Amino acid sequence: MSVRKIAVLGAGTMGAGIALVAARSGYDVHLRDVSDDLVARGRRTLEANLAKGVELGKVTPEERDGALARLSAGTELKTAVDGAQLIIEAVPEDLGLKQDVFAQAAEFAPREAIFASNTSSLSIAKLGGGTDRPDRTVGMHFFNPVHVMKLLEVVVGPETSAATLAAAREVGERMAKDVIVVRDSPGFATSRLGVLLGLEAIRMVEEGVAAPADIDTAMTLGYGHPMGPLRLTDLVGLDVRLKIAEYLHTTLGRGAFRPPDLLRRMVHEGKLGKKSGQGFYRWEK
Repeated sequence: MSVRKIAVLGAGTMGAGIALVAARSGYDVHLRDVSDDLVARGRRTLEANLAKGVELGKVTPEERDGALARLSAGTELKTAVDGAQLIIEAVPEDLGLKQDVFAQAAEFAPREAIFASNTSSLSIAKLGGGTDRPDRTVGMHFFNPVHVMKLLEVVVGPETSAATLAAAREVGERMAKDVIVVRDSPGFATSRLGVLLGLEAIRMVEEGVAAPADIDTAMTLGYGHPMGPLRLTDLVGLDVRLKIAEYLHTTLGRGAFRPPDLLRRMVHEGKLGKKSGQGFYRWEK
């Protein structure tokens, strides 16, 4: 199946990033969220990234204008999914919410549409059950910032068809992503490893082993990581990391994924990372 139109449900950081990359790759894109304010914020984020690309010489003015011409946005779900061959949800990491979004979209989406989730850890099988078409459900886990990060983790559920996998891979490659394919397992490949490293780094801070900046430097200079685990946790959001850790701890039953008390305390205090201005680092808004 040839994908021509992509509906992106959720206009937050990830949704706006996915919509940007899709529009730049030649797809017609509709970015949808539940309020005009959220849609406008997502569009501003997208336009700012395009403007920065032009400023840095990585995007031509013609490419910027073409991407914006292929992009539409709004709050109407029926309009968003009408005629879409691929629907990508990028709402918060909550299983019930994601299932509801898929179920609502399935009422209006073409029968042949593929449902893709940007989840970083949740079960694709459970998400597919809410669409009545599990063979057309797949994980497409993008990484932040979407227009910079090269990886796309495609997650195959137990009923995901070969045609659905092929279409997801084709879209990822057209977006200039390096595609890996993993089986539907809690945390997949990336979150399972990345969260484990991040949780251990938080425990080291909790135990007074070293300061956050020194722990991060150990991983960037000692192991060649592009970013330390604590700075990355700030960018992802401590609340997001906590939800994923709780899910992995419950589903895998392993103590290594038990959220540290420090992480719970910081989330309770509203120290969520970059989006709140304070996490393991201070961030300018």
